[in-house]
Amino acid sequence: MARKMTKDEREAFLAEPHVGVLGIAAEPGRAPLTTPIWYRYEPGGDVLVMTSPGSRKARLIEAAGRFALCVQRQDGVYQYVSVEGPVVESWPMTKAERQEMAARYLPPGTSEAYTDAMDPIHGNNIAIVMRPERWNTSDFSDVGEQLTSR
Repeated sequence: MARKMTKDEREAFLAEPHVGVLGIAAEPGRAPLTTPIWYRYEPGGDVLVMTSPGSRKARLIEAAGRFALCVQRQDGVYQYVSVEGPVVESWPMTKAERQEMAARYLPPGTSEAYTDAMDPIHGNNIAIVMRPERWNTSDFSDVGEQLTSR
């Protein structure tokens, strides 16, 4: 059976560069908005996501004042961390901040060229910061060990 991750395990897992799935309460009559997103997290800190100002994501986050993020590992042993909390700040991102985010997800040496190429579209991205309040985790590594030891 799957087990819950410890605080240290869940924070270390969230700090890895997974593509997250952002969840935000939507307008009445619509399902919550879920969309893949790059994010940054350091254990014990807040979650930072970036998006275009005025985008549906940004408008919904502003209206709700909170969002959820779910990240998973599906190759090998299935694990996930889901975290939810209030927005605590936002700001226009600098090019260096956008490049730092890209470097988490792109092959080494490509983040600068990517940021330069995307500047006309994403040069005005904003950072939105969430303080983790509620966590949900699952780790199937024990199940995998049981299956391989048979």
